[in-house]
Amino acid sequence: MDLTRCGLLVERAEELARLYREQGNWNDVKDVWFDERLSNRSTRSSSQAIFRVLTSRLKNAPANLPNPRDLPRILEKCATSRDKAQVLYFYLIEDDALVKYAVHEYVSRLESGRQESLDFSDETLMDILHSLEYTDGSSFDYADSTIRRWCEGFRSVMREIDVLETQQEVVGLPPSIGEVPLLVSLGYSYEAGGDEWVNSPKGLLYLFQPEDRWDELFNRAARTESWEFVEVHGGLRLRPEDATYGWATGGDV
Repeated sequence: MDLTRCGLLVERAEELARLYREQGNWNDVKDVWFDERLSNRSTRSSSQAIFRVLTSRLKNAPANLPNPRDLPRILEKCATSRDKAQVLYFYLIEDDALVKYAVHEYVSRLESGRQESLDFSDETLMDILHSLEYTDGSSFDYADSTIRRWCEGFRSVMREIDVLETQQEVVGLPPSIGEVPLLVSLGYSYEAGGDEWVNSPKGLLYLFQPEDRWDELFNRAARTESWEFVEVHGGLRLRPEDATYGWATGGDV
């Protein structure tokens, strides 16, 4: 239930990524984080919890996401805080199994028509959580107060990625996607989805992009220097021009 402790915390996550690039290992990052920056935090206990949660997202980043060492450069390329949040959102999903389950189940309900709008009320989220069954056959079982804090944490993430506009709203709209998070979401989809990834692009689905937007987003990516359409067996296929995240260490995207 780490989402009850902290959401995306874009600025702090960006600071940790920069420290990791500078220091080269997480032990030194931890020393700098606490020795030089503890005065800017509330308590040592809360600072330790935030450090654990945020570093876990970077440490456990899978190969289908950019290497955490490249994150500072990627985040520097982002035009807005929303863009940064959308990039960091994928690291949250891959590290936090409960968030990943909730997002994946939500997308499945949207695709099947069981969910018609982007409703992130406590009622909707709690229904998703209570549908979870563990491999040992047990069900999701937490106090309602804890679950409600988790739901608020989930909504805070939705606000950061621009699905929800205000703290009071629980129903949102598909967010706009900037160029950098678009390239990350497509790379994430491409690396995880196999040859037919364009039929179910995980990154776009997890950003709640409806299918009627996909062609527009594919065409936007192809207009960059990082992705291209190539002819394969008489049809066009979108793929990276070089390494999937080669743009992350270069100049312009």
